[in-house]
Amino acid sequence: MTIYLDNHATTRVDPVVVGAMLAFMDSHYANPGSTTHEAGREAGRLVAEASRETAQFLNAEEDEILFTSGATESNNLALFGVALHPKQNRRRIVTSLAEHRATLDPLMRLERHGFEIVRLPVFPNGHPLAGGVDLNHLAECVNENTALVTLMLANNEIGTIQPIGEISSLCKRFDVPLHTDASQAVGRIPVDVQELGVDLLSFSAHKFYGPKGIGGLFVRQSPSAVRLYPQILGGGQQGNLRSGTLNSAGIIGLAKALAVCLDRMHQESRELNRLRNLLWELLNQEIFGLSRNGPALETNLLPNNLNVCFPKVDGQSLMLQTPDLAVSSGSACTSAEPHPSHVLLALGLSEDQSRASLRFGLGRFNTEEEIRQVAKLLGRAHASLVSFAA
Repeated sequence: MTIYLDNHATTRVDPVVVGAMLAFMDSHYANPGSTTHEAGREAGRLVAEASRETAQFLNAEEDEILFTSGATESNNLALFGVALHPKQNRRRIVTSLAEHRATLDPLMRLERHGFEIVRLPVFPNGHPLAGGVDLNHLAECVNENTALVTLMLANNEIGTIQPIGEISSLCKRFDVPLHTDASQAVGRIPVDVQELGVDLLSFSAHKFYGPKGIGGLFVRQSPSAVRLYPQILGGGQQGNLRSGTLNSAGIIGLAKALAVCLDRMHQESRELNRLRNLLWELLNQEIFGLSRNGPALETNLLPNNLNVCFPKVDGQSLMLQTPDLAVSSGSACTSAEPHPSHVLLALGLSEDQSRASLRFGLGRFNTEEEIRQVAKLLGRAHASLVSFAA
């Protein structure tokens, strides 16, 4: 039986969410855009209700939520949509070196199209806010030629939570829209678009116990609307900003998953924080010389995140020695590549240290007994690898 600790990559769909979705695959399967018959109108009403619930969770308005296939598409729409709008004449975009590839790769393409991409360094490992950006440095880079600032709310590898509210205040000085990839934060910590002051916010249902293939983009409409150039055309759905038949079952699953998260968030966050700290304590009892990657445990850190550097071994080898444990050595989107994590390198780790690191993402269905088993498994595997190397 696999012990699953890769909840940053994806989560198990909550059974309550599955139940809510089944009706839309069996009974309410009509196209919500088909308003010429009652079946379509009923599907449309239910999808609209789910849209309102999603907006309420984020403290947004219903017309500020666009449904997409997930955060990668949302990021692409936010970045290309702002930068390539016909009325856009600013040519600078500010980001950080520790962003997800779903942000960095689109920015590389925009750079080839003549945009200036400013990639800010982050605080190094050992700093209490490791992985965060220096606000003073950011302030120096935002000016009247800045088209967009894009910084993730919570890092997918090391769990750093950025001070997005303060960053928003900096952006407003020059009337610069702020985008944040909040896919690791939504459902795990409170996310209020008004408090954050963001103009664009991306999220994915499969990060908070919902289905894959559905996510969203918050697009601020008030007090001033963000202008987006659509990337998917054909049909005119969602105000012509993202055409295509709505994924009804996915939208219902997303809304139900958020409702469950809202109900459980405080208790779940506290329990995940306890289990995460227990895992760190137990690993240190099993293995000498461990070090953590990321901010201090009790500061701006996701409650379910633990990123650990194991001495004298390679992380990939450690995973091969523990086939009953599901963890990762970095982002799921780059796990097939041989390069060390760009996030850990941005923290100042060497390539060897980066390759010796594993990311643990705890989740709703993990138990204390599993955490204790994981520490034992990794302790034995590490001892075996070190002995073999000697």
